[in-house]
Amino acid sequence: MKVAQSRITGQGQISVPAEVRKRLGLGPGSILEWDVEDDQVVVRRAGRYSFEEIHRALFPRKPKARSLQDIEEGIRRHIRKRHARG
Repeated sequence: MKVAQSRITGQGQISVPAEVRKRLGLGPGSILEWDVEDDQVVVRRAGRYSFEEIHRALFPRKPKARSLQDIEEGIRRHIRKRHARG
């Protein structure tokens, strides 16, 4: 199944088509692996994970929306508890 095409520049560079970047979740700094299998070249995303992928794995559910007042009160409680004497 052909997804897209790229042209090689005189310096041996290629552009990764937007559709491929989107499907593989590639962004600036992503690393690609190139393998030769018989008479084909297979390009895949290297086994590294982005910050967003790690965050989604650790926190699969979105946090409950909180107001600014709720956040400030939570900070106050934390500071009081942390600095309580006794």
